[in-house]
Amino acid sequence: MMHPETSRFLSKNILTPDMILKTIRVSDKGQVAIPLEIREATGIKKGDNLVIVQEGDKIMLQPAKKAFEKLEDDFSDLMKLSEGSLRGLWDNEADEIWNKYLEE
Repeated sequence: MMHPETSRFLSKNILTPDMILKTIRVSDKGQVAIPLEIREATGIKKGDNLVIVQEGDKIMLQPAKKAFEKLEDDFSDLMKLSEGSLRGLWDNEADEIWNKYLEE
């Protein structure tokens, strides 16, 4: 018999104590109900838009607002790196040789 505290986890390598594990049923229309405990923990409210991501046999649901905020954060770092990289190219002294052709 499993200890009650550990029986709620499939594997300690996959689930952590911060995760909530629930079983839900898919309706004939492909609809699922997100349990109240999970909606409260994630801040999902009636009428909210969610993003669903599928990879292989796994799916992830995330509030659209949080997904887009994360995406903006990810791209802001990329933009900073890109701007810095391009500045290095634009300010390259070796490229100054081409200026004389532009002036003619």
